[in-house]
Amino acid sequence: MDTAIAVVPMGLGHLRQVLDLGHQVFDTTIKPYTSWSLTAVAEHLDSPDNACWVALDSDRVVGFVLGSMEFEHRDDWGYLEWIAVAPDMQGHGIARRLVNVCSEALFARGARHIVTDVEDRNSASAALMTSSGFVPAATVTLLVRPNPAATDDDATLPPITRRDLARRGRLSVEHPLR
Repeated sequence: MDTAIAVVPMGLGHLRQVLDLGHQVFDTTIKPYTSWSLTAVAEHLDSPDNACWVALDSDRVVGFVLGSMEFEHRDDWGYLEWIAVAPDMQGHGIARRLVNVCSEALFARGARHIVTDVEDRNSASAALMTSSGFVPAATVTLLVRPNPAATDDDATLPPITRRDLARRGRLSVEHPLR
């Protein structure tokens, strides 16, 4: 564990670096209903849950975790939704520290359980979550039916933002393991 890395509550001053790091490490094409955007980060930052943290190496954000007390319709379940560590800083225990501090904050806010999801090919994240006390609870498979009249140019699905989901009355959706 790298003790020179400070883990502090995320603030407005971290927003640009968090957004940039997320764009660097997240592949949202795997789950077309997942969107990494300024809105996604800002909604977490605007939450009263104190479950958003950054790992700092001096003034550089080298990792972050975004959690909330919003999981489906459960007021008593927390959601650890986003976690990232800069590629050059992985393997130093930063992700584990972020998971632990976010979990502690969510339990302090009254979470009886904390939910996260891991894409099935992300074995490093799956191992981190398992060793951090998370246990498999459900597996959901995203099934896609392509339009046979669509061209190959139409093969990718457009991203769906949290705002789109809110407009449809679905702030959260069940995810395959991330």
